[in-house]
Amino acid sequence: MMDLGTLKQFLVVARLEHLSRAADELRIAQPSLSRSIARLESELGTPLFDRSGRLRLNDAGKLFRDHVERSLGELEAGRRAVAEATSEGLGTVRLASETFLTLTGPLAAYKRAHPSVEIELHWSPAEDMARRLRAQEVDLCVASQPIHTEGLESVQLLDEAVGVGMPLDHPLAGRTSVSIDELADQPFITAGKGHWLRRLLDRLFAARGLTPKIVCESDESAAIAELISAGLGIGLVPAFARRSVMRVPLTWIAVDSPDCRRRVTLHWGAGSHLSTAARLMRTTITSWNWITGEPRETR
Repeated sequence: MMDLGTLKQFLVVARLEHLSRAADELRIAQPSLSRSIARLESELGTPLFDRSGRLRLNDAGKLFRDHVERSLGELEAGRRAVAEATSEGLGTVRLASETFLTLTGPLAAYKRAHPSVEIELHWSPAEDMARRLRAQEVDLCVASQPIHTEGLESVQLLDEAVGVGMPLDHPLAGRTSVSIDELADQPFITAGKGHWLRRLLDRLFAARGLTPKIVCESDESAAIAELISAGLGIGLVPAFARRSVMRVPLTWIAVDSPDCRRRVTLHWGAGSHLSTAARLMRTTITSWNWITGEPRETR
């Protein structure tokens, strides 16, 4: 009979589609993990993975994965609901985001208003957020790029232009706007693959049949700005960062493309039980004024 441990192991293998990496993450021997997956498939009466070449989750595996995620998520929600009901505090809130730079204002306001709440912050790429919400590993997710999936509710927080930052003495620095074609041969400093900034850069260039010339990848936004200012390249910079945190001398120029934008959205699981702490966090974030950097006035 399948147990919770086996189901959790299956989810890791399904996510990584690689037995040895899954065994390393689970800290168990690979032969033991292989036997657990084989027993699970035997109990279900069907293979869950295609094993011709690289390990791949098959259609039956994807169907089973979705049910397991929801089931384990409900068990975790039940555990947290009981803990909240039997304690005097507000509980814990778990927030995942691609970047926390945008969220420092509402997070600080929330902590001041609710100092006893434990806040767990998780960095997460957008493509992993739906799974984490379904499995109720996190309560809320903030994405800077679209998440197209069922079973989520969402509120758009911010829709802003993304421009290009360049050194003050750059030949294009005097322009009010530039096109993607004009940036085709420019050296770019950007985030690593999977980060929303890198995905936006790749999409903009791919739409023109181009590939950006990337000379540096970094997930440190401050380092990207400093390297651009030092004259080592140019890079995409969201308007929010330009007006709120950028302290290095850069020129910010609009990109002549309607798609060069960032749409920040808050997501949570449809029908999922949110703790009091998570509901208060959702209210704080959705009521935040991103222009003034303060909570919106309520009447």
